[in-house]
Amino acid sequence: MERSILHMDLDTFFVSVERLMDSRLNGKPILVGGTGDRGVVSAASYEARYFGAHSGMAMRLARQLCPEAIVIRGDGGSYAKYSSLITDILKESVPVLEKASIDEFYADLSGMDKFFGCYQYATELRQKVIKESGLPISFGLSVNKTVSKVATNEAKPNNQLRIDFGCEKNFLAPLSVKKIPQVGDKMFQLLSNMGVKKVKTLQEMPVEMLEAAFGKTGILIWEKANGIDQRPVQPFHERKSISNERTFGQDTMDIEKMLGIVKAMAENLAFQLRQGEKLTSCITVKIRYSDFQTLSKQKKISFTAADHILVPAVVELFQKLYDRRLLVRLVGVRFSELTEGYYQISLFDDWDKTVGLYKAMDSVRNRFGSHLLSSAGTQHVKTIASNHNPFNGEPNFIPAHRNQ
Repeated sequence: MERSILHMDLDTFFVSVERLMDSRLNGKPILVGGTGDRGVVSAASYEARYFGAHSGMAMRLARQLCPEAIVIRGDGGSYAKYSSLITDILKESVPVLEKASIDEFYADLSGMDKFFGCYQYATELRQKVIKESGLPISFGLSVNKTVSKVATNEAKPNNQLRIDFGCEKNFLAPLSVKKIPQVGDKMFQLLSNMGVKKVKTLQEMPVEMLEAAFGKTGILIWEKANGIDQRPVQPFHERKSISNERTFGQDTMDIEKMLGIVKAMAENLAFQLRQGEKLTSCITVKIRYSDFQTLSKQKKISFTAADHILVPAVVELFQKLYDRRLLVRLVGVRFSELTEGYYQISLFDDWDKTVGLYKAMDSVRNRFGSHLLSSAGTQHVKTIASNHNPFNGEPNFIPAHRNQ
């Protein structure tokens, strides 16, 4: 059966939410992200993009390119609320929904043409989202995820595009190879050095040549360029929290040992957050004493997945909680109220260099194991480390940069 895969993307999501809350921002160049000199742009309005500003760029450079831009730190809580609203609307309206990020969705509409046209249904669904949320949204509809995602990007801003069955290669051919998902700046430069700048050139190249140059990645890029993508739409299940607990073989009062363990737990959970492209805004620490009395303390924070924020907060909660100086049977750490986050460790703070450091650390953990890289205060704690990714079951998933 011919598939019908819908891709929907909220246009400049953070900017659109800010404008929904303050109409005075309409039509003006907007930059959302860290507001200091070391900040990173999380989202840029189309007016700011005209001057060359874009997400992932250092805020200082973006301001130089567009000095008239209004810079907003951003409100992760509001963005999460509107993302949940859109998710609820779509979940009620499509057979299978996959939430790819805080502002991006896939839906499998295959077979619905038997009852009504998929394109017409997608059009009505888009209008429903706009009406009920007030936010602009674009969509692409085709036989697979890759072509639909590219179609969405070509339809923006706030529009829609259908690619009929059999027209996938013709649609992709005249586009820049940079339009293919997973072709980042580095890969684009390598392809350009080979004289490959248009998708049509990729389509005409022998797949063996790309495999020889780039390995399995070359095969994947060739398939995407030719409109080949059999990936299914994965049903969406929102994970609300992640946690870790340690029951001691022998009850203990060794506070240094317990502190080392809760620090290691916090580091490991923060690593898992980044692997699953998640951010947390609520921390809980739990203690169970030898008499089985269980106590916990909770703290709300700004959305983050950064060790240097989460670990001190966990230590602070533990020190407030452990005040009886009795034998302890179990300690635990939980991060909850999760939302999606991308390449930035914290969406709206001024740590562009820190982001690079975490990327490097996580790359080492993915390659050699999370237990081999930890802070000085937790190096002696090895038993709780794990490479398991609780969000998708894949042990070596590395978050990809995605332009907002």
